[in-house]
Amino acid sequence: MEKKNLLILFILIGMTQVSAFLGVFNLGVVNYLTWLVMGLAAVKFFLVAFVFMELRKAHFFWKFATVLIGLLVVVVVGFWA
Repeated sequence: MEKKNLLILFILIGMTQVSAFLGVFNLGVVNYLTWLVMGLAAVKFFLVAFVFMELRKAHFFWKFATVLIGLLVVVVVGFWA
């Protein structure tokens, strides 16, 4: 595995641990907790899609569709929760 991919993998693992920590320990930011967790989920989604699935080499339509759907899911779940 390349060093760049290994670094991104460790970043993804760290972000997952931060999300779990925010979910377990309610640090007094109840109003923003959903948005913090969903923001981390969006960043993880985009890292996996563009780095590990090599979407950055894909056609512009697929890049745009992925970003649009990812942001749409974050906004819908963020407002719903």
